[in-house]
Amino acid sequence: MTTEQQHPIATPFTAASTADDVLADIDLTGRNVVVTGGAGGLGLETTRALSNAGATVVVAARDPEQAAAKLAGIDRVEISRLDLLDPASIDAFAARYLESARPLHVLINGAGNTYGTLALDARGYEKSFAAFHLGHFQLTLALHPALRAAHGARVVNVSSGAHRTSDIRWDDLHFAQGYDGNLAYGQTKTAGVLFAVELDRRWAAEQIRAFSVHPGISVASNLARLEQGTFTMDQLKAMELVDDQEQPIIDPDNEKKTPRQAAATIVFGATSPLLDGIGGVYLKNNNVAPLDPTPWGSTPIGEKPIITSDAAPHALDPKSAQRLWELSEELLKV
Repeated sequence: MTTEQQHPIATPFTAASTADDVLADIDLTGRNVVVTGGAGGLGLETTRALSNAGATVVVAARDPEQAAAKLAGIDRVEISRLDLLDPASIDAFAARYLESARPLHVLINGAGNTYGTLALDARGYEKSFAAFHLGHFQLTLALHPALRAAHGARVVNVSSGAHRTSDIRWDDLHFAQGYDGNLAYGQTKTAGVLFAVELDRRWAAEQIRAFSVHPGISVASNLARLEQGTFTMDQLKAMELVDDQEQPIIDPDNEKKTPRQAAATIVFGATSPLLDGIGGVYLKNNNVAPLDPTPWGSTPIGEKPIITSDAAPHALDPKSAQRLWELSEELLKV
């Protein structure tokens, strides 16, 4: 059913719409939201917009003190410690939330990181996959009772068009045979899409729907991290993400967005009534993304490479989604 639903729908929003535009007519008073990574980058914009719409937002942060400084002045925000690479920390976070006896209307799995070289966690798992996928998988399952109690909840996985660069590396999940940062990132983002597919299949009957999201490229909110990590300033200029004055280029129709524009599709997935009755799909530009089987960068010789952030079939395959769920349970010893 997922691929049948994977086509754009009628919405009044565009690539240039902001999170505030999406939430303009939505009242989230009395709604509870958990946002991982909600104190930085797009997570901060997401938290701000949801709070402004009336939601109570629990921000999951590895460093609560640092998060508090960034979130100062935003209403109805709570901060709770969470380290997605530490299973005990994940269980403790979920236990604290469940002890509050509050339903959870929205869970936004947004925190993640990239590594320039191979990095493994204490279990020997590649860190970007361990944090963004396995950590969020464990967290989501632990919060299942609160999501079910909402009688209408959504789970949003912040993925990326980079999911097109790699399927799940079933035979070398943790790069024992050689590390490639681009493939590691792509695998992680594919996992986010597949997780939404299978979660929606399993939990839709409990009124829990799942989505994955490509927010676009928010260079302004990620410039320091991009320079310190994957790309140099010269490379960012070559990719036309920054200008000669090293300022972010804003061109939402070509993926280059302000933080508020990039956060828009996240809150669209989390709240929009236009998605009622839909689930397991991959979103971009405040809509359901088209399905595109074109290989990443595939193009006739001599022409500019075709780079698309639309949905790749491998990330929506229901058999792969079920296989990843079962593999994740095995890796976490659930």
